[in-house]
Amino acid sequence: MKAVVFKQHGPLDNVEYTDIAEPEIQPHEVLLAVKAAALNRLDLWVLAGWPGLKLKLPHVLGSDGAGVVTAVGAEVEGFAVGDRVAVNPSLSCGRCHYCILGQDNLCDKFAILGEHVDGFLAEYTAVPARNLLPLPEQTDFADAAAASLVFVTAWHSLIERGHLRAGESVLVVGAGGGVNTAAIQIARLAGAAPIYVVGSNEEKLEQARALGADVLINRNETNWGKAIYEATNRQGVDIVVDNVGAATYHTSLRSLRKGGRLLTVGNTAGATFDFDNRLIFGKHLTIIGSTMGPTADYKEVMGLVFNGRLQPVIDSILPLSQGPDALRTLSENKVIGKLVLTP
Repeated sequence: MKAVVFKQHGPLDNVEYTDIAEPEIQPHEVLLAVKAAALNRLDLWVLAGWPGLKLKLPHVLGSDGAGVVTAVGAEVEGFAVGDRVAVNPSLSCGRCHYCILGQDNLCDKFAILGEHVDGFLAEYTAVPARNLLPLPEQTDFADAAAASLVFVTAWHSLIERGHLRAGESVLVVGAGGGVNTAAIQIARLAGAAPIYVVGSNEEKLEQARALGADVLINRNETNWGKAIYEATNRQGVDIVVDNVGAATYHTSLRSLRKGGRLLTVGNTAGATFDFDNRLIFGKHLTIIGSTMGPTADYKEVMGLVFNGRLQPVIDSILPLSQGPDALRTLSENKVIGKLVLTP
């Protein structure tokens, strides 16, 4: 079968569109004919690699996918050949302390499809049946794939970890990424007001406005920290969503009002940085980290996607053969929302 893989960690030149063996399923798994797969910045990090990441090579990239079941393992119940499904990208054991409590994103053996094991950038992939979610006929495969990782991530961060309440103000640092476009919509759905968005260009900011942002700030034309300070009458905002990291963290902390919360699920601009601790204790601030979300959150937020209350932003839909080029485009920050590939 055809797939987008790398055979050793390193630069984008290591990514290939090539033939590999079709996966064999285990008794608890199904074989999925992938109909759509979406890219994430996570794919670039996995390609680059980090200490402790040990993968079976070649590795199939892609943490987001949806498709049709083509074979079922002997122990699978509730799904049959021909079923349309979305797939929760989080893998868990189902038996540890955290899984029993329903906190499977904290599982002792937590993993993510496409990150720790083969993903969706292939014609077929093997996935545990417990990760499947029936896909309604009215929902496109592309929408289901584009929503999975970023919407469960944003939902768990804002709603479950951040405890966002109606009437609270939210600042989203970054306008074009998948998690940020999801966070804007979820904040609006939860009744947040006003919603501030900092972006790098007018195109991304106009998209943010269409998704529900109230105040748009172009970081290339103004000091966005000062702009937030002035727009909030020197009070700051209740919640900042900052997945950029080193380049923005200090300003994000300063943009919070007393008792505010900073939510983080990533660091695209760097993971190591300094900040003034006096901001933390002096303003009674809380920094909240979050990774993915439990199965219950995935089902809840995808239900909102299925009924049209949330809508994934898709930049382009491309053939799987263009996977290496699509990853390069993603690395150059030329994407608003998600890039989707179709075998």
